[in-house]
Amino acid sequence: MEYRLLGRSGLKVPVLSLGTGTFGGTTEFFKTWGNTGTEQASRMVDLCLDAGVNFFDTANIYDAGLAEQILGEALKGRRDQAIIATKATFTMGTGPNDKGSSRYHLIRACEASLKRLGTDHIDLYFMHGFDALTPVEETLRALDDLVTSGKIGYIGASNFSGWHLMKSLATSEKYGLARYVVYQACYSLVAREFEWELMPLGLDQGVGTMVWSPLGWGRLTGKIRRGQPLPEGRLQQGGARGGPPVEDEFLFNVVDALDQVAQETGKTVAQVALNWLLQRPGVCNLVIGARNEQQLKDNLGAVDWKLTPEQVALLDRASFKTPIYPYWHQTGFDERNPKPTAWQNA
Repeated sequence: MEYRLLGRSGLKVPVLSLGTGTFGGTTEFFKTWGNTGTEQASRMVDLCLDAGVNFFDTANIYDAGLAEQILGEALKGRRDQAIIATKATFTMGTGPNDKGSSRYHLIRACEASLKRLGTDHIDLYFMHGFDALTPVEETLRALDDLVTSGKIGYIGASNFSGWHLMKSLATSEKYGLARYVVYQACYSLVAREFEWELMPLGLDQGVGTMVWSPLGWGRLTGKIRRGQPLPEGRLQQGGARGGPPVEDEFLFNVVDALDQVAQETGKTVAQVALNWLLQRPGVCNLVIGARNEQQLKDNLGAVDWKLTPEQVALLDRASFKTPIYPYWHQTGFDERNPKPTAWQNA
């Protein structure tokens, strides 16, 4: 297993981590993702640790906290072998302060996550979204206090706009507060908008990238084909709800390219899609999810090999979309404003 530094920090993480969005599956939203219980979760943790994947990603809102609880139970007796990431910000109750990134909410949210996980520390704590009603310095001061107390090790951000992240980094620098070392982004061959603003920002500021939904909300698993009905499973049950819309013809063009590369490499479509991401600038980790052990084993096969430059270029062309303004305008000024990835359909 390859390990990479988590942004501008000294923490090395495997390039794959196990996401726990499928753990539990009792609430209306999450039941379409999966219903992994403690016993199966423990077997998945076994498989991950055996493969060198000691990084586990969860969130307090995943199945209303049940995913954290199941992960904690699956890691009993081996917490010292694991790196745990969880998240806060979104709604966890009916009260007016049961959401957001205020000091009041974050301190309580962190304590609740620690209890559900059955641990005394969280290695990586994400702000799951940006709270514009709370001053950025209040959020970062609360997180800095949690770091100083030893309850969390590092902090990260997810689903922020570019200016949200840059304002936060500048505030950390101004006041000497804990700094976001990693950004967790929706990024895949069918969702490349991350490359336009957030990727260049991360590279410039030393913020690493963890990728969520690297298989495009299940669309890049190899089960979707042109002219065929959706297979039984998550997508057919509405499991893409909450994800970005993808036009059919665009998706099929990407899948056609993935099929070609899969045949050339002898790998699966999902493995090719994941490997493409591992070659993108600034990416240090992919959060892989699995409804069962077979899916997990397949995803684990995305490492220890590399696509050729020609295969990467083929996938780049198939997944190209014209950027929105001002990014399309900037493509004509690459000499002075270079891009980390190709934005032109060359």
